[in-house]
Amino acid sequence: MMVKPEWLRVKAPQWQRVGSVKEILRDLELNTVCEEASCPNIGECFNALTATFLIMGPACTRSCPYCDIGFEKKPKALDPFEPLKLAQAVKRINLNHVVITSVNRDDLPDGGASQFVRCIKEIRKISPKTTIEVLIPDLCGDWKSLAIILKAKPEVLNHNIETIPRLYRRVRPQGDYERSLELLQQAKKLTPQIYTKSGLMLGLGETDEEVRQVMMDLRQVDCDILTLGQYLQPSSKHLDVHTFVNPTKFDDWRKFGEYIGFIQVVSSPLTRSSYQAEKVQELMKRYPR
Repeated sequence: MMVKPEWLRVKAPQWQRVGSVKEILRDLELNTVCEEASCPNIGECFNALTATFLIMGPACTRSCPYCDIGFEKKPKALDPFEPLKLAQAVKRINLNHVVITSVNRDDLPDGGASQFVRCIKEIRKISPKTTIEVLIPDLCGDWKSLAIILKAKPEVLNHNIETIPRLYRRVRPQGDYERSLELLQQAKKLTPQIYTKSGLMLGLGETDEEVRQVMMDLRQVDCDILTLGQYLQPSSKHLDVHTFVNPTKFDDWRKFGEYIGFIQVVSSPLTRSSYQAEKVQELMKRYPR
């Protein structure tokens, strides 16, 4: 592994708050991507009353070489009580904003869309003021399943593009760049008022021109919000880091993103797709739909 530069060091989290959140998660037998994917911002997000729940997991039916989430060809059956337990966690932690993501469940007929819906509905019942963001997989291009999720009316629909087209075969071997773009486009077509969001990892060998083109492609499908962060190698078994991108470069990308029309660009080495996700509440006031 390459030696991490100074700007990638993370401040120690306030473990009193983090510990209480973890206790609730263990009590309800829930997973968060914050823990499963070894996110460096776990302390900051838990203390900001934001969390990203990982449903239908923790094992994924795809094995992307950049990701720290486990792989299983035949994962366990869905937990019918998971939506209720998730809603109870949202209430007990008193979350202002919740992100619901999932592993890829290519083994399920609807890719897990109905489980997303059940989770949204349970949260609405007991925490109606909590805003909801769903960070979804590509659903194998099944737009009927996408429509099922959108019908439940989450405030934000997030789907990460992750990397540039040239690197897709290496980084996301079971993904498809054009399919991911189409998902975001279909989301706006089906639900024009929804806030759409995507994320991009840097440091895998992409050029500036390639990053610029991806950002413009996302704006072409009317994507509203963009996150850009540094790829960090979870272990020696994962993809190597090609470059550590300087914070000033991330700031340049933020300015470019705002220039081409994103309503929010969160861009820094430690940014992850759910980082500062709660700020969508401010965006909803500034850009009402």
